[in-house]
Amino acid sequence: MIRMESVTKRYPDGTVAVDRLSLEIPDRSITVLVGPSGCGKTTTLRMINRMVEPTEGTILLDGEDIQRQPVTTLRRSMGYVIQNAGLFQHRTIVDNIATVPRMLGWGKQKARARAAELMERVGLDAALAKRYPYQLSGGQQQRVGVARALAADPPVLLMDEPFSAVDPVVRKGLQDELLRIQDELGKTIVFVTHDIDEAIKLGTMVAVLRTGGHLAQYAPPAELLAAPADAFVEDFLGADRGIRRLSFFPSARLELTTAPVIALDATAEQIAAPGADHLLVTDADGRPLGWGAPRDLTAGAIRPTELLPHGRPFVPGTDSLRAALDCAVLSPTGWAVAVDADGRVTGVVSQQTIGEAIRSAHAVAGAGADAARASS
Repeated sequence: MIRMESVTKRYPDGTVAVDRLSLEIPDRSITVLVGPSGCGKTTTLRMINRMVEPTEGTILLDGEDIQRQPVTTLRRSMGYVIQNAGLFQHRTIVDNIATVPRMLGWGKQKARARAAELMERVGLDAALAKRYPYQLSGGQQQRVGVARALAADPPVLLMDEPFSAVDPVVRKGLQDELLRIQDELGKTIVFVTHDIDEAIKLGTMVAVLRTGGHLAQYAPPAELLAAPADAFVEDFLGADRGIRRLSFFPSARLELTTAPVIALDATAEQIAAPGADHLLVTDADGRPLGWGAPRDLTAGAIRPTELLPHGRPFVPGTDSLRAALDCAVLSPTGWAVAVDADGRVTGVVSQQTIGEAIRSAHAVAGAGADAARASS
């Protein structure tokens, strides 16, 4: 565990970047520091590996004051990932990843073998090993940065806005990859971002800092969204925090129906039977093709090109109520399509049914909160 006790960073000109910050960062978790520019996020992160020395206060790593450790020893025990990866441009990818093991005295062959292992873990093709950073995309370079930080198997990983310089699609992929790696390795990760959505998605705990380096709130993401500590936190979370909160409500209990689902070769009776305004047409394998009005569908000869798009489907039990609602809102019919892990349709669900599930989930969450307050 990393414990920060009344840590302050004051510069010679009197500027206070971090002010009496106290945090307990649990092991094997992702703790996200989030807040506006100038709130001390990066300064806090860099004080953990002593790239910035605190003016006051104490930082303990597994109960030991980090000031009592040699700086080089401390830093080599922590992985560090920054924006734009910070790779050595004159070294190949495999040698970039092997940097810290080589510094620790590993032989070249062993260090490169470890690098190859990590390339696979972070989703990099082995064929990239002998390339140089400039020959890789931004997303690939960030994966190299993560692999390099993990090379010596450090218990702590510090990440300073590592995904902010890539496009949204690549960023989502990198976030998912980090969560997968964390699930496998269980590191103690401290992650800095200015993006509240990223903080909510990645964080086991989220620390919201306000300008001047003051801690505004420290809580799990679901609690943060449900009960902001004050107006500053509420404003920082944004007007759509209620929608974000739905990310923590499962979709597994949604009541699906297969009545409006028909196959591509459906008969006239099957097309007419549901009595619905629109029917979801599936291919021979049960995968969705699109929506069609019964009057426009020809028995035994439905044309997929004439169907309305079915939208993005969701996977019950895997995706959240937020994902299901998003699918329904974006659907041209107002119905969300549910599929299994192989993409086969398991049913459809209306906005009304999703709304009822949301109200039920809120009621259950509220009752749980009341019970927790009563027992405390």
